[in-house]
Amino acid sequence: QVQLVESGGGFVQAGGSLRLSCAASGDIFNINAMGWHRLAPGKQRELVASITNGGDTFYADSVKGRFTISRDNAKNTVYLQMNSLKPEDTAVYECVAFDNFLQPSWGQGTQVTVSS
Repeated sequence: QVQLVESGGGFVQAGGSLRLSCAASGDIFNINAMGWHRLAPGKQRELVASITNGGDTFYADSVKGRFTISRDNAKNTVYLQMNSLKPEDTAVYECVAFDNFLQPSWGQGTQVTVSS
């Protein structure tokens, strides 16, 4: 089992920045990728960014150039640096970890609210 705990969400004005953190614990050795999804009311859950153990990254077109995903292996933590935030970025951001069978583990989510 992998446990994921997110932090760093909050309220920010448009154009501002936040950094989300996701700390992994438990059976972390089979994790081969981690990422961030977001979910807004009435909308489909969207993969925002991901990073593999090898360092390959993916970004949704909607956040490319504004968000950066990174990792700190010593702390078993991944980060999502969110710059130039827009009101449409408002959502619950959920950390996800994938094992070598692509089975996901989910964090409980952290709320990001961007005001205009």
